[in-house]
Amino acid sequence: MDSLTTHTPDISRAEALRRRYGAAPPADGPPSNGPWNKTIASLLDHRSVRGFLPDAVPAGTLETLIAAAQSAATSSNMQLWSAITVDDPATRRELATLAGNQKHIEQCPLYLCWIADLSRNERMSHAEQVDFEALPWLETFMVACIDAALAAQNAVVAANSLGLRTVYIGAMRNDPALLGLPPKSFVVFGLCVGYADPAAKNEVKPRLPQSTVLHRERYDATPEARDRAAYDAELEKFSARNEMAATTWTRRMFNRMGPIASMNGRERLRATLARLGFEIR
Repeated sequence: MDSLTTHTPDISRAEALRRRYGAAPPADGPPSNGPWNKTIASLLDHRSVRGFLPDAVPAGTLETLIAAAQSAATSSNMQLWSAITVDDPATRRELATLAGNQKHIEQCPLYLCWIADLSRNERMSHAEQVDFEALPWLETFMVACIDAALAAQNAVVAANSLGLRTVYIGAMRNDPALLGLPPKSFVVFGLCVGYADPAAKNEVKPRLPQSTVLHRERYDATPEARDRAAYDAELEKFSARNEMAATTWTRRMFNRMGPIASMNGRERLRATLARLGFEIR
């Protein structure tokens, strides 16, 4: 694979919108004649991939993705994140087991763990003998998580532009006390990166209609009942095409947010953070 290749989906604006919102997007959705360019085409073509070819990514890809990540916005330039690349097969197997046997963690050529990292600032506080009073507060922890997410999404956009595909692994939070992390650092999620296996199903997944998520002037939940019925029908067709068990979006939400067991230990996150040295106030 050519490391200089720029991947741009060869599809029309109308087709990209159809894939993103389904076969019959509502009339109040995005216009088919709106602004369009290669960057927007690549963003709308995003999909999570869980099957990767064994091909290595080109030399320098990791560092290029991190440069893109470091170009993301960061609150007050605090840069409260770090990333850990994991290559060791044994560690990959352990992480895959932790994440509910997600084999793509072992399979992908590049695996990154994105860290909300307050440890660097704590070390600075000690080195400079200045008390960072804002360090233990919830706002600072939230900023670290947001910084990590913004950085990772920049890396994902960069990866997609190179013809690579990705999938986030939120299950790293099932047990984030791994990888030799110092106190006050926390794995927010993992990220698989590689070339998609064409044999794996990785269709663009339709999203909720814009009328559910985009509000004008004031929050208005009026369209939700109509939109959810339409979206359930769209996701049911998507699930059937991709041989997925949970058929509709409503059923997925029942499964994901109904039983506490669906959190896979993440309901104990506050206690876990305390063990990791976070004194969140």
